[in-house]
Amino acid sequence: MRLREPLQPLQKMDPLRPGQGLLPLAMAGGGPGSDSPRPAVCKSCIVKYLQSSKYCPMCNTKIHETQPLLNLKLDRVMQDVVYKLVPGLQESEKRIREFYSRWVSIHPVVDTMGLPYSSFDHSRAHYYRYDEHVSLCLERQSSSKEKNKATLQQKYVRCSVRAQVRHLRRVLCHRLGLALQHVQILYGSEVLPDHMTMKQLWLSRWFGRPAPLLLHYSVKEKRR
Repeated sequence: MRLREPLQPLQKMDPLRPGQGLLPLAMAGGGPGSDSPRPAVCKSCIVKYLQSSKYCPMCNTKIHETQPLLNLKLDRVMQDVVYKLVPGLQESEKRIREFYSRWVSIHPVVDTMGLPYSSFDHSRAHYYRYDEHVSLCLERQSSSKEKNKATLQQKYVRCSVRAQVRHLRRVLCHRLGLALQHVQILYGSEVLPDHMTMKQLWLSRWFGRPAPLLLHYSVKEKRR
């Protein structure tokens, strides 16, 4: 059971205090047919809370593993109430939206491909920001012929659980200045396939053991 003490400041907030971002939201997803009301919270508070937790502050249910912010939706009823309680808020927000819509239409944003886009595109977002992470230790496989060979100076790595073995190989090749076909990732004496993710590797080889997960890499000799 997760502790609920860190959630108390969020539940005790003053909804009419200035500067809190008065845009009420509600958690999307509650069970079908549920008649229990879902309390609304302001946007700035819930976004800040979800940066450190993936669980709903009200029911303690996991929202989303990697993208909790996508599971938020506007509470239209509460929004209408806030608009009526705060004089001029609705008109102020409308002016802000109109200003930025005109600015974007006059100055379209151009991406690296040279194609303009004017709205937030989730496909360009950093989807790995809220991922769980795994700690790795990359040691070079020792042999009598490779005692004097250069090794990786920074052998400790922290990456997303969705990272694959092929990503580690590419990082190693970049750090060691080698071609991709000359580097292999091993667990013990087992050569790991490129498509295996760090989560699969941790659960199948290292579950229940302390971090970091120990991996080895071997470098094939270049043919002359």
